[in-house]
Amino acid sequence: MDLQPGSPLGRLSAMAWCLWLVLAGCQTVVPLPPSAPLTRLPAVLGPAPRELSKAVLPEYVIEPPDILTIEAISLVPKSPYRLKVLDVLSIQVSGTLPESPVSGLYPIEPGGVVKLGLPYGAVNVAGQTVPEAESTIKQHLAQFVRTPEVALALAELGASQQVRGDFIVAPDGTVTLGGYGNVMVVGLTLAAAKQAIETHLSQYLESPAISVQVAAYNSKVYYIIVQGAGIGDGVYRLPVTGNETVLDAIAQLNGFEPVSSKRVWIARPSNVPGQEQILPVDWFAVSERGSANTNYQILPGDRVFIAEDKLVAFDNALVKLISPLERLMGFTLLGTETATRLSGRVLEGGGNPRGFGGF
Repeated sequence: MDLQPGSPLGRLSAMAWCLWLVLAGCQTVVPLPPSAPLTRLPAVLGPAPRELSKAVLPEYVIEPPDILTIEAISLVPKSPYRLKVLDVLSIQVSGTLPESPVSGLYPIEPGGVVKLGLPYGAVNVAGQTVPEAESTIKQHLAQFVRTPEVALALAELGASQQVRGDFIVAPDGTVTLGGYGNVMVVGLTLAAAKQAIETHLSQYLESPAISVQVAAYNSKVYYIIVQGAGIGDGVYRLPVTGNETVLDAIAQLNGFEPVSSKRVWIARPSNVPGQEQILPVDWFAVSERGSANTNYQILPGDRVFIAEDKLVAFDNALVKLISPLERLMGFTLLGTETATRLSGRVLEGGGNPRGFGGF
């Protein structure tokens, strides 16, 4: 029996071996678990706000990692206040040289000095009270003019810059106000946070007044989950501002993915296990007929789930199943063809290759 690779029986045996590998490989493939159909999901519990009947969200509660904008309305230091670097002084002097007036705002620079310009130079006032600094500047200017009259006032606290701007709520629930320390704001409303910060600042300032707003609503979010048809789900995290609907959520993705179907629902979590809400969305009614009945308002913590296209998922599963077998069969056929080309009379030394004139 001729079982040479180039013989008909040899080729038949090679094909049978490949078929055995395919059948053996198919037995080891684990099918993908099918996703549960929407009809098996729990029913909706209670009414849900929709596009034309939205609910007003409860008063905002601060949590990490929100970003707060704090503005200083009134920051007056407690008396007696001693001047510090970065404080800004308002200085008005009469009787100076005509070509070198002293008038305007002058910051206390590193080293504790105020630079009055040419030809007066700099004066060290750090650590002094406002009256003391006024007397010091007057004595200094008396070296250059006969009878200087100085009017000095504290225009701006250098530390006030530490209370103005955007502040992130740290993981421990506090905001850091520079030299004024940390203030706990987690779990507070904006009004309560304003009062807490003002109470803290009152240790250093006279009747401080500030305003607090939310610059970034980072702690109140919803999720869009795009089922990936067997090639990986996509999860998107977006902030809740109080006005989003399902249509707004889909618009954030610029529409459906190629692997997505039009089966959409909202999964709404609950503090009570088993009491989660499932809100099915009729996408064709929402998009084609302008129906607001299932265009639900999105609340913090919601999951907008976009189901996969079953045909695309089936096609991807087939690709996962067939691709390894195609590679294996390709290697097998390549090996068989190579063995066939190298076998026969050329390797045995019989015959002459074509193109050598019969030598």
